[in-house]
Amino acid sequence: MELQITSANFEEEVIKSELPVLVDFYADWCGPCKMMAPIVERVAEEYDGKLKVGKCNIDDEGDLAEKFGIMSIPTVIIFKNGKAAVTSVGALSQAGLEAKINEVL
Repeated sequence: MELQITSANFEEEVIKSELPVLVDFYADWCGPCKMMAPIVERVAEEYDGKLKVGKCNIDDEGDLAEKFGIMSIPTVIIFKNGKAAVTSVGALSQAGLEAKINEVL
């Protein structure tokens, strides 16, 4: 299941999470983001219990996008122990995304 990550729940859902957390920074108007959406959904199901998966709309959460230096989307950041462990900019295949996740798990 994907969480909606916002400024209000970021600390609780990402920083304090026991599990690593993948955050997909996206926007509704972004074509590559739409291409990645089903991949992110599949990964959320496959890694359930090992990894939290959240989506952060940069148009709604500009402060988070700024905090993490999001310059282009989609950007995926995987947080471990409250810190950004892996960052990937641009659309990824499912295998590419899983490779990034496996770096952290």
